[in-house]
Amino acid sequence: MLDTPAWLVRHRSGWRHRGAGRPPFARPPGPGQESVWDYPRPPVWRRDARRIEVRWGDLLVASTTEAIRVLETASPPTFYLPPAGVDTSLLRRGPGASFCEWKGLARYWDLESARDSIRGAVWSYPEPFPEFDVLKDHVAFYPAAVRCTVDGEPVRAQPGGFYGGWVTNDIVGPFKGDPGTESW
Repeated sequence: MLDTPAWLVRHRSGWRHRGAGRPPFARPPGPGQESVWDYPRPPVWRRDARRIEVRWGDLLVASTTEAIRVLETASPPTFYLPPAGVDTSLLRRGPGASFCEWKGLARYWDLESARDSIRGAVWSYPEPFPEFDVLKDHVAFYPAAVRCTVDGEPVRAQPGGFYGGWVTNDIVGPFKGDPGTESW
């Protein structure tokens, strides 16, 4: 196995909060809720058997009970869906990329139909770091761009525009992306 490059070690060590204890500003979870401040850093992935659906207008873009949920300190979970549950005929390679120090290089996808398109509504990790190899071939959707549900509950988008976390009633924050969270 290759050694982790020094630049990547620096990026990974730059986080103040790592899920070892809730900071004083974190909202305590109620019954049946999770605090994003209890999620670890480095992040972890968990299989999720709840019904995940993604709709774009009247199109059902995705439906699965085989999602992977990524949990990371300060962020609402992000759901990654397997290709078997996604209408991949609606995906077109979009411009740009971004980098996650835990998952690797992200590729962006546009949604396209005969009537419309949404740029950058979807992303994936085609060659994730080994710890997140389970995400290979899976895609994630920005809930700010499309209607997402978890077991029928409408998802709210993580604040800030860049992040793709799915906010549901069983998750409490505050969340990375809110004003003043840049140093988290």
